[in-house]
Amino acid sequence: MIGAEFVPLSLPPLLIGTFAAVACALPGNFLLLRRQALIGDAISHVVLPGIVVAFLLTGAISTWPMMLGAAGASVVAVALIEAIRRLGRIEPGAAMGVVFTTMFAAGVLLLEQTDTSTVHLDVEHALYGNLESLIWLDAIGWSSLWDPVALAGLPPELPRMALALLGVGLFVTVFWRPLKISTFDEGFAQAVGIATGPLGLALVVTAAIAAVAAFDAVGSIIVIAMFICPPASARMMTDQLEVQVGWSAIFATLSAILGYVLAGYGPLLIGLNDAVSAAGMIATVSGVILAICARFGPCRTRAGAPSGIS
Repeated sequence: MIGAEFVPLSLPPLLIGTFAAVACALPGNFLLLRRQALIGDAISHVVLPGIVVAFLLTGAISTWPMMLGAAGASVVAVALIEAIRRLGRIEPGAAMGVVFTTMFAAGVLLLEQTDTSTVHLDVEHALYGNLESLIWLDAIGWSSLWDPVALAGLPPELPRMALALLGVGLFVTVFWRPLKISTFDEGFAQAVGIATGPLGLALVVTAAIAAVAAFDAVGSIIVIAMFICPPASARMMTDQLEVQVGWSAIFATLSAILGYVLAGYGPLLIGLNDAVSAAGMIATVSGVILAICARFGPCRTRAGAPSGIS
């Protein structure tokens, strides 16, 4: 049965990819409007050396050491970016570029010089993730969705990514008005008593949580694409923030679903025998959506932040 095969083999990867895409796209909207979109790119790169160091210290790949290692690397990166910006008196984007490329290169070198043959941790894993391999072995069909025994065998990446999405969604919901005001008019936000500094740091930390949770499952390619492409596409569809966030979630979901399906079945349609990387195809689809919105989006010619902050 198609349904019986779909549940264990395709449903978990689809859900994980979708949750990761939306979790990155939500804070990506605010980073984009604050002209800090490169922070999402930087975070997705700098977590790699933290994950590798955590593996070297513990000798195994497990959730909490990897999360702590990645979080520590993110803190180090933020400190380095600020130090370079202040001491070198250079533009923030240049400081971010220096730090995230250097730390990512250091992570790649660590991987190449470390014996990771006994675990699923290598350069390809860091770039592409392991989305296709996140199958649900204990599932036998749709009935497994309400079977406690089968649910206990879900890939751990699925509940982890679901919790990350929930946390990101709660942050955006609770701090919606301060985020909106400080994004469009920081001076006014400070005048009405909003602590823009801590709020901006909290936004970066939230983005880091989404990136770290997604990194193991989907790799850095999807994380980078989802922080930028869905929010940028949504920006060309509307000049209202609420609608933009909704569009970004739709585009992120569409990219994850279409990308995963095309990665598996697209090559067969053109006569090829092998599937392609799901992560690469999801990122590609998000880029195609961005190109379409850039050409046909109703707000593609408008610059600046959306109007109205009330």
